[in-house]
Amino acid sequence: MFDSEVLLPDLWDILGAVPVTLAMALGIFICSTIVGSLFAMVEYRRVPLLRELVVAYKVVFKGVPMVIVIFLAYYGLPPTLQFLTSLVGMDYNGHSTPNWITLIVALTACVAAFQAEVVKGALNSFDNGQADAAYSLGYKRSQVFRRVMLPQVIVAAIPDLANSIMVIMKALSLGFAIEVVDIFAQSQLTAALNFYYLEAFLIAVVIYMVIAYLVTYAADRMERALRVWA
Repeated sequence: MFDSEVLLPDLWDILGAVPVTLAMALGIFICSTIVGSLFAMVEYRRVPLLRELVVAYKVVFKGVPMVIVIFLAYYGLPPTLQFLTSLVGMDYNGHSTPNWITLIVALTACVAAFQAEVVKGALNSFDNGQADAAYSLGYKRSQVFRRVMLPQVIVAAIPDLANSIMVIMKALSLGFAIEVVDIFAQSQLTAALNFYYLEAFLIAVVIYMVIAYLVTYAADRMERALRVWA
């Protein structure tokens, strides 16, 4: 039966995992956006060989389930780090790597493939006629990118980038498989203590909904502000 009396105590327990979840999500978002943007530029500029490698990367990481990538990173990242550090003369125990770092690396690798598509779509939406007009006015290539192209690309990418934040938030729940505690994992742990699973999961749903609303609201405000500037 549903017991409303456990809602408030469970809420405080689950809220404790919100800062950690948001910090990991922000880290993954920033890293994956940077990597994805570099991949998108390689494709947009049609850089020989690198373009083929980027396409192969996207096929792999968009096709393989994230949970598999997480386990591959969990078992493969520590010995890889230990081997790489040994090449530069450092004695590092790779198995001491925190699981949350492994999760961030794994999800960054996956999300970067999708972020590359987001940025690539925004780049392709840019009207090259504007660049030609800027060149005719004496703009340099770097000036065209910074003053004409970049503002419009950012505005075009904001809605999809906001969606990717929520995708990352939901993907973080997979981290419970390698003992990383996020909002979802904390709700499971809280419910395991009192067996009120329905109440705990409903609280998690509300928290996710509030975060989704705040992200959407912030993205809409940012898009409107930048659209005027662009």
